[in-house]
Amino acid sequence: MSVLILKNIKAEGPGTIEKFLRDSNIPYEIIELESKIIPDTAMFDTLVMLGGPMSVNESDIYPYITKEEELTREFIAKGKKVLGVCLGAQIMAKAFGAKVYKGPEPEIGWHDIEITDAGLKDHAMKELAMHPETENFQKKFKVFHWHGETFDIPSGAERLAKSDLYPNQAFKYGNNAYAFQFHIEVTKDTVYDWLKNEPVDKDRLRAETESLYETYNARAMSFYKAFFK
Repeated sequence: MSVLILKNIKAEGPGTIEKFLRDSNIPYEIIELESKIIPDTAMFDTLVMLGGPMSVNESDIYPYITKEEELTREFIAKGKKVLGVCLGAQIMAKAFGAKVYKGPEPEIGWHDIEITDAGLKDHAMKELAMHPETENFQKKFKVFHWHGETFDIPSGAERLAKSDLYPNQAFKYGNNAYAFQFHIEVTKDTVYDWLKNEPVDKDRLRAETESLYETYNARAMSFYKAFFK
C-alpha cells in the first residue's frame, strides 16, 4: 500500500492520519497543492484529500480542485481507496454530480454526529462508533467540526452520518471511498492553532478539547485501522 495525501492549504495537514501511517509503516507522500504538482498516481492505491477554507466551487481560482475531482473518479473507478475530509469530502461529492453550497451557519467545535443505520452496518464506521473504553457502539457522539459549507449526497452513495445542523455529515461511495464533513484528522495542536484568530469561545473549546480529545483520537485510530489495512 502507498498513500497519496493532498493538502489544499498549508495550515490543514494530515494530523493523526500521518501518525497512523507512520506508526503502521505504510508508505505515503504529502503534496502541497499550492506549490507542487501532483505526481504520477499509478504507484498509489489510496487517495486522501484534506480540508481548506476555499470553496469547491472556486476551481477557477484553485484549478487543482478540478484535478482532485478527476483523481477521485479515477481512484474509485479502479477500485482504489479514497478518504475525503471537509473540503476533501465536498470535492468527492462534486466529483459525482452532487451540489456543494453554503450551510445554514458555520459549524465549529465539538458537536454530535449521529451514525445512520447504513453507517452502523459499515465495518469502518462501526469502528468509529465504538467507544474505545466500553467497546459499546454509540450511535451519537462528538466530533470536531470547522466548516460553513455542506453537500448533497451523490447518487449511488450511502449516507453514513448526520448532525442536527447539517443532515449530511458523511457518505460512502462504492466499497472503499469515504467522505467526512467533520475533521477526523485533527491533533490537539491543530485545534489550538485554528482557534488563535477565530471569533469563538476559546476557553470553552479548549476545555471541551481537553475533555474529549483522547477518546476522539482513539476512535479515529480504530477507523484508520479498518480503512487503511
